Amino acid sequence: MTLAQRVAAAESRTSASSLTQEAQLLEELKEGVGRIIPPASLSAMAFTNPKRARSELRQAAQQCFASSSWAYRSADVRSRLLNQLEDSVFGLGPLQDLVEDDEITEIMVNATDSIYVERGGVLNRHDALFYSNEQLRAIVDRIIAPLGRRVDESSPMVDARLANGFRVNVVVPPISAAGPVLTIRKFSRHVITLEEMRQAGSMDQAIKSLLEWMVLCRKNAAVCGGTGSGKTTLLNALSSVIDHGERIVTIEDSAELRFDEHPHVVSLEARVPNAEGVGEVSIRDLVRNSLRMRPDRIIVGECRGAEALDMLQAMNTGHEGSLTTLHANSPQDMVNRLVAMVRFGSDLPVDVIEDIIASALDVVVQVARHRNGKRFVSGLAQVEKGSDGGCEVRALYERRSPAEQGVWHGEPPWIEEAVQSGLIDRGEVQRWRLACGLCSVA
Repeated sequence: MTLAQRVAAAESRTSASSLTQEAQLLEELKEGVGRIIPPASLSAMAFTNPKRARSELRQAAQQCFASSSWAYRSADVRSRLLNQLEDSVFGLGPLQDLVEDDEITEIMVNATDSIYVERGGVLNRHDALFYSNEQLRAIVDRIIAPLGRRVDESSPMVDARLANGFRVNVVVPPISAAGPVLTIRKFSRHVITLEEMRQAGSMDQAIKSLLEWMVLCRKNAAVCGGTGSGKTTLLNALSSVIDHGERIVTIEDSAELRFDEHPHVVSLEARVPNAEGVGEVSIRDLVRNSLRMRPDRIIVGECRGAEALDMLQAMNTGHEGSLTTLHANSPQDMVNRLVAMVRFGSDLPVDVIEDIIASALDVVVQVARHRNGKRFVSGLAQVEKGSDGGCEVRALYERRSPAEQGVWHGEPPWIEEAVQSGLIDRGEVQRWRLACGLCSVA
């Protein structure tokens, strides 16, 4: 073993020893506080009067620190342990500071082995750790209990959300061999606009203008991309363009969309079965029900199952300007995935399904996350009926990376229609065509 390896091993043992010692001290503090305030009483107080519960907890901790067994512990150690105790009783333990950090967009807990966070699209290991699987399971139970959900050996996976809307996924043994795995997807408290996305380099002015016209002209659109590519962020940005006189119904597995700028939004959220296996409300149920709620636009947060057919039919029956997101690597892949999803819930032939897709969707907006973490609009495509039937996807715009300029291949036919109907100013469109190098397009 080299000298560097021996030093690294020694540092690792020292770090592990320090963590073990601090874990023991935290347990001692918990036991001492528990003798002063019974845990059941503290839990009840936290539910009815959280401010008083925190005050009582701090007073009890100070009584413990006044004993001779804590006399040789530094003020920094006692303060750190008290904060950890508060977080473990009222918050999310070692994750509390990470949840409150606005720069972090994702938190990944790999049992007690490691915690990774995403900042600016880049993963980094964090030095926070759980002392035991039991401590992590307690945090998991605190998250899912208010939602009426459970996770155990018979139901080892669960989707949930925090009170602030952050999405949570939990996997426990036997599915996860090492221990509980917790993933938290955070969403910015500030809803980013199309203009802010343009300033950040996610799109240029030409793309921004086209997306605004798409919403103004009430075109049905699908935002596609991989996990973490910015689909929900773009969908939120598009919502700020929708006219305030319209009624929007949003449908999601877990409420993530934030249409805070719009005055008339009805948010519907799916529900999983309870412990008895009853009470399920699926996305498909919500899409069907939304048709009876007089929506001007229906927005499905993520279309990924048999509800695809109901969504397409809604787009075809007067609910123009509807939006959805899908996991797809390209506009053509989006069509293939939609066909597969519709066939999952019906026996319709492929050519009939493609006809429905071509009639329902107008635009595909492709988003991507570059290897450097930057998210950007990587493509636009027009969905139309093929000359021999079925569905064709015609590429309008492609951009390979945030560092490159996008290339325009054409414009959607509805732009000229919108100009002739007076929805869009012809001079503005001509300037847009000039900027895109599409002057030859009528």
